[in-house]
Amino acid sequence: MVRVEVAAPSGAYPVLVGSGARRELPALLERFSRVVVVRDQAVPALEIDAPELALQGGEAVKTWSRLREVVEFLEASGLRRDGCVVAVGGGTIGDLAGFAAAIWQRGIAHLQVPTTLLGMVDAAIGGKTAIDTSQAKNAVGAFWQPAAVVADLDHLGSLPDAQLRSGLAEVVKYAVAMDADLAGILESSRDGLLARSPAELETIVARSAELKAAVVAEDERELSGRRAILNYGHTAGHALEAASGFAVLHGQAVAFGMHVAARVGRQVGACGPELAERQDGLLELFGLPGELPLIDAEAVLAALPRDKKSAAGRVRWVLPRELGHAEPGWEVPDEIVRDVVTEVLATT
Repeated sequence: MVRVEVAAPSGAYPVLVGSGARRELPALLERFSRVVVVRDQAVPALEIDAPELALQGGEAVKTWSRLREVVEFLEASGLRRDGCVVAVGGGTIGDLAGFAAAIWQRGIAHLQVPTTLLGMVDAAIGGKTAIDTSQAKNAVGAFWQPAAVVADLDHLGSLPDAQLRSGLAEVVKYAVAMDADLAGILESSRDGLLARSPAELETIVARSAELKAAVVAEDERELSGRRAILNYGHTAGHALEAASGFAVLHGQAVAFGMHVAARVGRQVGACGPELAERQDGLLELFGLPGELPLIDAEAVLAALPRDKKSAAGRVRWVLPRELGHAEPGWEVPDEIVRDVVTEVLATT
């Protein structure tokens, strides 16, 4: 098992990665007076003697009504400030349960047990918790770091293929935006990853956790701008999700957003065409973004200014400079964005 430390300024915590990692839960939870579990109902229950609320996962769970349900569950369970919420499921359950923990009793502990690849490599790490509004993804939330993240690779054995590929989109994001060596690992281990090889999954999950941990330690609350690099592919990706009514898997949307960002980057001179070609190859290895529903380009373009990273009504893009290095803070002319979004929607 691999242990990655997230040295967040508000408090350090471990990310445990490996087959059978959930066996570490009793030791991690023994310091809390009371524990409750919020779990995706599609995921088997943990061997924890604790009150449990099972919900249907997916983006549709991140609503005001479900948040209220979770908070009322915490209250009914008698959870106080020395208690802990264990979130078991994909990123949506983690977002919801983590946000409930952030606001209950002005903030109690939560521990993340991601059961999807996307949750393990990204969503469970870093302390971003949120729900959606009718118009924007993750528009209401809080920065609230977990007490620990337990990424048990055994959960990935039964993960639907589409969800596995969705998580791999986030790993490609790390490769293009932060770590060129990871691109080579993805290319050489493609077959093993799709076959769910524990050894090869452990390599990419642990490396992704290390990359995210380093950014969170530098810029926990997105104040310096460093953390914005993690949003590579997410600007157009979040707009696509909103325009589709959240019918598109997050990883599919990120893959679409990466296609857009690389082509925008080429248009404004941030990178050359060879970078887009290499990125396209990485995404194609894992069948990304896959088939998308018919979505009007105007709906995607209308959703772009609602991005949380916008400033004074202008979207700030994260654009690739070279493999392994992206740069946040770019302003892009509207006509370029319009042309690229329309082109990518027509060709994916």
